[in-house]
Amino acid sequence: MMKKSFKVKGMHCAGCAANIEKALKKLDGISSANVNYASEKAYVEFDPDKVGGEDIRKRVEDAGYDVEEADNRKLTFKVKGMHCASCAKNTEDALKKLDGVDAVVNFASERATVNYDPVKVGYDELKSAVEAAGFEVVEDEEVEEDEDGEYSEARRRAFIAWAFTVPIMVWMIPEMFIGVAWPNMRVFNIGMVVLAAPVLAWAGSSTYKSALNSVRHGSGNMDVLIAMGTLSSYLTGVAVLFTPILNYAGVSAMIMSFHLTGRYIEARAKGRASQAIKKLLKLEAKTARVIVDGVEKEVQLKDVAVGDVMVVRPGEKIPTDGVVFDGSSSVDESMATGESMPVAKNAGDEVIGSTVNQNGLLKVRATRVGKDTFLANVIRMVEEAQGTKVPIQEFADRVTGVFVPVVVVVALLTFSSWMLFPGTMKVGAGLLQDYLPWVDLTHDSVSLAVFATVAVFVIACPCALGLATPTALMVGSGMGAENGVLIRNGAAMQALKDVRSIVFDKTGTITKGKPEVTDVIPFNGGAGGLISLAASVESGSEHPLGEAIVEKARADSAELRDITGFESVSGKGVRAEVSGKVVHVGSRRLMSDAGVDVYPAVEEVQRLEGEAKTAMFVAVDGELAGVIAVADTLKEDSVEAIAELKALGLEPAMITGDNQRTAEAIAERAGIERVLAEVLPDGKVDEIKRLQRESGVVAMVGDGINDAPALTQADVGIAIGTGTDIAIEAADVTLVRGELSSVVTAVKLSRATFSKIKQNLFWAFFYNLIALPAAVLGLAHPVIAEIAMATSSITVVTNANMLRRAKIKKF
Repeated sequence: MMKKSFKVKGMHCAGCAANIEKALKKLDGISSANVNYASEKAYVEFDPDKVGGEDIRKRVEDAGYDVEEADNRKLTFKVKGMHCASCAKNTEDALKKLDGVDAVVNFASERATVNYDPVKVGYDELKSAVEAAGFEVVEDEEVEEDEDGEYSEARRRAFIAWAFTVPIMVWMIPEMFIGVAWPNMRVFNIGMVVLAAPVLAWAGSSTYKSALNSVRHGSGNMDVLIAMGTLSSYLTGVAVLFTPILNYAGVSAMIMSFHLTGRYIEARAKGRASQAIKKLLKLEAKTARVIVDGVEKEVQLKDVAVGDVMVVRPGEKIPTDGVVFDGSSSVDESMATGESMPVAKNAGDEVIGSTVNQNGLLKVRATRVGKDTFLANVIRMVEEAQGTKVPIQEFADRVTGVFVPVVVVVALLTFSSWMLFPGTMKVGAGLLQDYLPWVDLTHDSVSLAVFATVAVFVIACPCALGLATPTALMVGSGMGAENGVLIRNGAAMQALKDVRSIVFDKTGTITKGKPEVTDVIPFNGGAGGLISLAASVESGSEHPLGEAIVEKARADSAELRDITGFESVSGKGVRAEVSGKVVHVGSRRLMSDAGVDVYPAVEEVQRLEGEAKTAMFVAVDGELAGVIAVADTLKEDSVEAIAELKALGLEPAMITGDNQRTAEAIAERAGIERVLAEVLPDGKVDEIKRLQRESGVVAMVGDGINDAPALTQADVGIAIGTGTDIAIEAADVTLVRGELSSVVTAVKLSRATFSKIKQNLFWAFFYNLIALPAAVLGLAHPVIAEIAMATSSITVVTNANMLRRAKIKKF
């Protein structure tokens, strides 16, 4: 399966998005299609063997909408294996054969520059074309164009509309309040028709085009309702010249003006909702100083390759992800972690591209470029999250899909009812006639029918329903990225708010993950010999406890000997041959498996474990040689974060392979009552399942690699790490900082986001449930109805943006 995302032009309401989704899902080979009206993007997952990019484009265009043009994306990547200009030409021809691709391949720089239509072709297809020509793609970088001037166009149309509508409103005042049409009724009526015409035909032309497209393709959107409402009211201005009917031509202009104003304000609000992506894109450095043949050379960021050494001076952005090659400094990593405190960097430390070097000269060797960088992954992840849907949105989507046809039917029934049963319809309106000055039941039946029907057309608002969830999700996921919390999709965010139990892996999550040797207790020989043997065996291991023993040996200048037959026994320890001796280092279970009697060390081990230390047995040729104790300290914010999670109503639990006594000692210091100790890696999944049966929704916090099965089993898997080491693909939620405060932030953010989503959905449903009946009964003036409709959409988007005021930061 392949994934594609592209921008869709011409959507004017949530109904449009629903129509495009339906059209795409009817294509054979498309497994999922999500169209986000707020971000104007479509996200499609499909089988390339059954359906292609051109089929997807055609289906969208057949539905009456436009897809972003082919030159909107630019991709640059290095081609390996070219030996002459003919190689470059062959590669270029291979790329150009792909539909929607224009390519230039430079043999001297070994780079291909490709302009392509992301709907017709994707990166995998470009790569396959190069490989089919006999070459290899070793890097790529995608450059996005700036978004178009939709906001400016919405503002221009609103200004044009009001330029004609304000004179209409001024002219209508004498007639409305004192019953005098100046200079006379005929001139007044003609004037309303003339002034309203450019508002509808000029400023509102896009609305009518959208409505016509929608109808032509057998669907309906918000613009269909506005078009029907404004045209029917405008035609009364023409009819009044020949029949005794009220003139609503001026009202049609006001409806269109308020409609366009609502679109303008909505465009501004949607821009704020999506500003997280724009902020991230602006963070990217544009150029880099690269050392070439011993000389500094300033190059475009796209020309930086893996392995290049970049020079970064104080105050400059680090161009791309890398490792400090030389120098020391403090780096502001707030753009990635949300933490304002600078981080010290020295030779060998990893740095994140687009973070700011504060003081000191750094030479950084590039390790990731283009789409592989931390920032590019964050942007992609946020975009994907914003393009997903959440379970709570499903009902709203179903309603939106049938909303317009239902409203049209209600409007026709309303007109018929007022024409056929005027006496019955007047009963409801008569109850509030004294309180609503625009309700005048003395008019003829046709005027009252038109009045109520137009109000039905323009008061109904599917947009509020369509925007309720995605706008809040856009703001929430963007805020998460700004604070070092990367949420993969909306479903994960919804599940996170419902979590009742949260399980923490001990090492590297609750603790720092950098244990140190605290006690060396030899039973035969000296401490130095014991450390030498144990460290020699552990030198073949990557476990943090083993690394601590190796570090202790180096600090004590103990000899590290050659080993043979190294074996790591998962969850128990390691064994190897050292100088002809079989050495075991590990837990009581490893010793038991090896037939080693550990009774002489039991008392010492119990004392060490009571001090929250991990005791490891060392055996040589089947005889106990001693015990080495290692301790891992709690992270600075662990106690406070655990307390905060408890205050939020969550039950924290700790899972570890440590023995029960050591685990309980660490858990007690952290403030955790529930301890799952002596759990082997393959047993963590079973423990998560048991907690799910007992507690319901469970989240698991781990390093994203060693705990992958448990993270997958949990309802929400949370990977915690630091810098570029984090496994972004490994979990539902990824925390950039290695601090438990980020877990608190994630929980608070999910709850705040879904609080806004629920508020928005409640408001959208409540508004429509109240507004439509009021319009049917003739209680809603068409202009006031349009103001209410526009306000409902604006309220939803504005409420989503207010999420930024939520207190999600730590403590």
